[in-house]
Amino acid sequence: MKVLKFGGTSVGTAANIKKVKEIVLQQEEDTIVVVSALGGVTDLILSAARIASTGTGDFHPLLAEIKNRHKQAIDELFNGSGAMVYIAEELMDELEQILTGITLVGELTAKTLDRIAGVGERISSHLVAQFIPGAVRKDSAGLIQTDSNFGKARVDFNITNQKIREEFAEYSGITVMPGFIAKNAKGEFTTLGRGGSDYTAAILAAALKVDSLEIWTDVDGFMTADPHVISKAYTIPELTYSEAMELSHFGAKVIYPPTILPVYQKGIPIRIKNTFNPENEGTLILSNAHTPRERPIKGISSISGISLVTLQGIGMVGVTGISMRLFTALASISVNVILISQASSENSISVAIDEHAVEGAESAIRAEFEKEIETGQVSKIDIERELSIVAIVGENMKHTTGIAGKLFSTIGKNGINIIAIAQGASELNISWVVKTSELRKTLNVVHESFFLSENVELNVFLMGVGTVGSSLLQQLQKQQQKLLDEKHLKMKLTGVANSRKMVFLRDGIEMSSFKEKLEKSEKKSSLKGFVDEMKDMNIYNSVFVDCTASDEVSNFYKEILSANISVVTANKVAASSSYENYIGLKNMAKQKGVKFLFETNVGAGLPIINTLNDLVNSGDRILKIEAVLSGTLNFIFNTISEEIPLSKTIKMAKEQGYSEPDPRMDLNGVDVARKILILARESGYPLEMEDITIERFVPDEFFDGSLDDFWKNIAQLDDGFEEKRLKLEEENKKWRFVAQYENGKAKIGLQEVDSRHPFYDLEGSNNLVMYTTERYNEFPMLIKGYGAGASVTAAGVFADLIKVSNI
Repeated sequence: MKVLKFGGTSVGTAANIKKVKEIVLQQEEDTIVVVSALGGVTDLILSAARIASTGTGDFHPLLAEIKNRHKQAIDELFNGSGAMVYIAEELMDELEQILTGITLVGELTAKTLDRIAGVGERISSHLVAQFIPGAVRKDSAGLIQTDSNFGKARVDFNITNQKIREEFAEYSGITVMPGFIAKNAKGEFTTLGRGGSDYTAAILAAALKVDSLEIWTDVDGFMTADPHVISKAYTIPELTYSEAMELSHFGAKVIYPPTILPVYQKGIPIRIKNTFNPENEGTLILSNAHTPRERPIKGISSISGISLVTLQGIGMVGVTGISMRLFTALASISVNVILISQASSENSISVAIDEHAVEGAESAIRAEFEKEIETGQVSKIDIERELSIVAIVGENMKHTTGIAGKLFSTIGKNGINIIAIAQGASELNISWVVKTSELRKTLNVVHESFFLSENVELNVFLMGVGTVGSSLLQQLQKQQQKLLDEKHLKMKLTGVANSRKMVFLRDGIEMSSFKEKLEKSEKKSSLKGFVDEMKDMNIYNSVFVDCTASDEVSNFYKEILSANISVVTANKVAASSSYENYIGLKNMAKQKGVKFLFETNVGAGLPIINTLNDLVNSGDRILKIEAVLSGTLNFIFNTISEEIPLSKTIKMAKEQGYSEPDPRMDLNGVDVARKILILARESGYPLEMEDITIERFVPDEFFDGSLDDFWKNIAQLDDGFEEKRLKLEEENKKWRFVAQYENGKAKIGLQEVDSRHPFYDLEGSNNLVMYTTERYNEFPMLIKGYGAGASVTAAGVFADLIKVSNI
């Protein structure tokens, strides 16, 4: 024999009752079916009763709605005829008479409320029993006997169990019974309180020692987290009774914990199933549930609408009875304490309660500790509102070290502030309090951290979709599936902006259609607006990608990092700004546990900065840096010849996209100076821009005036350069524009190198960096390759994104 309980949603409509019939008729053993009222009927009855109790309100519109709901079900199930019509009318007449009586006396007692509260269950049980062929209805109210504590009656299990066993001693087949209702020794209706229909089913299951109790609802069972918040949440196959109770206590609204106590005591398994997805196995609750060793956390649950009340004072230290008095004061006004957190110094104790109980709780506490407040023993009673409690639950946590460390480290790195913490000695759960505004982010972070999600998600916010930004998105799109399949990394474009518009989408923007999304967006592009929106979305694992060359954008890095959002940038401005700003950004990233990466600031996609970091972090000391860091200038000096003078090579560099639109930006050496400055700083030297000596090969006067003036005058240098070039050629030497750092000094300028020098054979627009260190002293480390261009720069940004993901 088994017991099946169907909730209000499961029997909410005639169509749903048909589904219940299918499920019940598929059972291969004797079955007891416990049903709740039709969906929403009980709430309508209670509302009608409250209106009637005013003595002046008209309950008839609500009564008409109750009748209509039952009529619709009867019409569809029985074509509006048969015995069910008379049963429903009789019970509706009874309800109307009682509501009329309430109106006349203008009072609603708990006893009267219990008399009518179960009318919905009484009607629905008749409906289901008559609709299922061969089913018999039995009255649970006549079998379950309680005391007279109306509203939440206590069951007399000795009498109840005896009645149930006698009733079902010789029975076989299908029985349908109403949930929620019972009677006292006088035969007066009582109710079993919250979750009463579950309780009815559990009482029957325990009394008859059935094989299992199945609770059919509108979800697939207990989920690893709230699926409305975390799309990747999935059904938990098995839970222990304790795990199920803990998850339910902290907000998983699948069962009401006290109601399953009877079956828990008898060791009867509970199966949670979905009426609308019966093929799903659901969740099995039993004494010893199977838990994979690699997943000690079974699920995450949360409760919103919480306030934290803190009693604090140095005078509380060492004083016995403080906690007892606090809880007694709260109990006296029926305030339930959901979570307790106390400092080991005993100078404060915090309790989490429902936000609606705050005013009464504060008054009760102030009254209880009036003398201590007057004398200063209690210095303050602090109230924090708009909070939520989050809990992770799992029996195996007690056998696994490092759970708490991993939990709080992950939460902290994502910028979530924990207000209070509680953990029992059983280690069955760890609970903590956060602001409700950070609840979604908290749930996502924890769900992913404990491998309840197979994939790591990285939320990318991209500023700038020019050549580098567009190339980056093309590369991300091309590699997206491979990263997901092989690395379990999901790259998601969550926000993107160009100079005119911006668009955001929490679930991700298709990278192939970002241009269309931007065009259709009604949001005008604004740097502050972009940063504010990114912060307001408050998404875990977020990274801001700067593919601009804007000073203004870099000014927002500190604000972004302080919001626990990583920064990946191809923009050199921040890393080459004042040392104070540079080191401040580095420290901010370290403090917040996020990344500030700018590999492409030097050498585009070449691993120049990353290699330097590895050397320094492993204890090596950088003695000297020599580098050719301008692809533009290297192209010019590799191209200049007897046929192609200096002025023409500069034009060719512009035409082929090597130089800036204004080539003077490359010729003035500032870009190279910024790069050697960044390398010196990453080597551990606090260098400023003004410390770098720039030796220009183009006289200063050529940088004055307009760009047109420059093009008119630059040919004046051709003859002089050709004369010098011929001399170099005779000596078998070449020009290289070299940046150098040594002994605290940096300089950049044109150098002559012979064929033995590593710079001699540097072709095209390639870059080359030589690190002379304590370890690489006699033979310096060389890094050489293509150091300019949108695709390689985008590849370097891509590599930094992979570093942010920590895969």
